[in-house]
Amino acid sequence: MVRQLALAVPGDLATPTGGYTYDRRIGGGLRALGWTIDILDLGAKFPWADETARAAAQAKLLSIPEGGTLVVDGLALGVLPEAALRLRMSHTLVALVHHPLALETGLTPAQADILRRSEQAALAAAKHVIVTSPATARLLGAEYDVASDKISVVRPGNEPAPAAQGSRAGLVHLLSVGALVPRKGFDVLIAALAMLGGLSWRLTIAGDRSRDPETAARIEADIARYGLADRVALLGALPGERLTRLYAEADVFVLASHYEGYGMAYAEAIAHGLPVIGTTAGAIPDTVPKGAGVLVAPNDVSALALALHRLIKDAGERQRMAEAARTAARQLPTWREQAQLFAAVLEKLA
Repeated sequence: MVRQLALAVPGDLATPTGGYTYDRRIGGGLRALGWTIDILDLGAKFPWADETARAAAQAKLLSIPEGGTLVVDGLALGVLPEAALRLRMSHTLVALVHHPLALETGLTPAQADILRRSEQAALAAAKHVIVTSPATARLLGAEYDVASDKISVVRPGNEPAPAAQGSRAGLVHLLSVGALVPRKGFDVLIAALAMLGGLSWRLTIAGDRSRDPETAARIEADIARYGLADRVALLGALPGERLTRLYAEADVFVLASHYEGYGMAYAEAIAHGLPVIGTTAGAIPDTVPKGAGVLVAPNDVSALALALHRLIKDAGERQRMAEAARTAARQLPTWREQAQLFAAVLEKLA
């Protein structure tokens, strides 16, 4: 068979988020397996692209020669149902869903309803849907009427990582990684830590501050309001080497997400053998193995504060969870393995 596909993404593939990292690494993995990959940039305004941007994206998609395989990132495809209906007649159309658009934190009920109906129509037009977690597969079946035999799960990969050595500085170094957007729950995390002023800790947040400047400004204001400026560092998006050093120096990983379609930062923390504090939202329970972390309900400041108190105070508990994380890390799939799985799905469709 001809190993060739077009991968359509909404914007710059180098954007530092989990979804773009997945697209970039899977695309690179397919190339290493002998596939020819054409990257198609649909524009960076999705999912709230205006009519002009949607028309331009549709024109780009329809310009792809007929008969080929077309994988479209769900961030864009979910709001292009008309394009999906046209493409299904001429291409092998595959939707790549990182997490349903309607589950983004901060949407009004009306906005969520618009996105849900639009994405449901787009997914109905796709020949197949690839998702990044079993939780997302279950959700699409239950709430979006996507048949189970039309869904394949291809989780993100990981590379072997050195086990974290900890801060070794007499205080517990907490690390949180994620863009400063409402869904990541940094406001909840800061409020929880404000209740633990008497304990010995510091927090480093590594994540893009430019995607939602209003949220970033609110987080900075919360840090100042709680008097935590000398204990919380906002570093912005970081290159891979710097981020690897932060994982190595951390004692605990914490992220209070309101929802995750997989949670690549959680998996990265597990790969480094770090104890994890997270939430029960979305696919996080699929991603964080039992024994390697503590999960609390999303948006529960008190429960998060209790979990943080527990791990900050109890070095023995941190060590037990770190050992469980290191054991789980050995079972994480590599990016090469996941690219092979992704390729197998495409080959079966062809």
